[in-house]
Amino acid sequence: MKLLEGKTAVITGAARGIGKEIALRFAREGANIAFTDLVIDENGKKTEDEIAALGVKVKGYASNAADFAQTEEVIKKIHEDFGSIDILVNNAGITKDGLMMRMSESQWDAVIAVNLKSAFNFIHAVLPIMLRQKHGSIINMASVVGVHGNAGQSNYAASKAGLIALAKSVAQEVGSRNIRANAIAPGFIETAMTAALPDDIRQEWVKKIPLRRGGQVEDIANVATFLASDMSSYVTGQVIQVDGGMNM
Repeated sequence: MKLLEGKTAVITGAARGIGKEIALRFAREGANIAFTDLVIDENGKKTEDEIAALGVKVKGYASNAADFAQTEEVIKKIHEDFGSIDILVNNAGITKDGLMMRMSESQWDAVIAVNLKSAFNFIHAVLPIMLRQKHGSIINMASVVGVHGNAGQSNYAASKAGLIALAKSVAQEVGSRNIRANAIAPGFIETAMTAALPDDIRQEWVKKIPLRRGGQVEDIANVATFLASDMSSYVTGQVIQVDGGMNM
């Protein structure tokens, strides 16, 4: 029996990167996958094809996660198409880095809208479904900077800290209805974004990590699978740092 057999997962911002890896891992464990992204372009279609090849139902939906009305509509469509929503992964996110004294209002607002408000939008939309089902797992993709902060990323850190507090609050509100909410806080993960960093900056990061290496997207997907499955049926309101020990 696969860990997520017969369940339906909604994953935001999953056409590429960590979101895509989570979608693929969930699909290998038997979950049907509905994923969203701002547009379903060539990358989105490729992701659809890769997931479909694993023998599960899959559909990508073009939707602005930061838009409340669009989110309500896309969740309605997903529920109609799939019949249930058992897992929600709030993965959509952007960065617009800068020192606080130089940060513009638009930089702040954009990051808070995409990273934090989108999670509110999706949780608000799926909770009535999960409450009727009397089960569900909500996973917010936070970051270690949401736990410890980071100079030059006050907007990003604030949004990720918000995702952690949001998960803890929702866990308290709906735990009695068998709905769990947790957060994952990745550290330095090897992605296209981190690969573009200069070597000296990458090496400085690695020196801070007890395991002396960056993490892989599979490491995040493994923890997400645990939190999505019944293996974590007594785990809620937690933030799991997946960072090689960087922030103990």
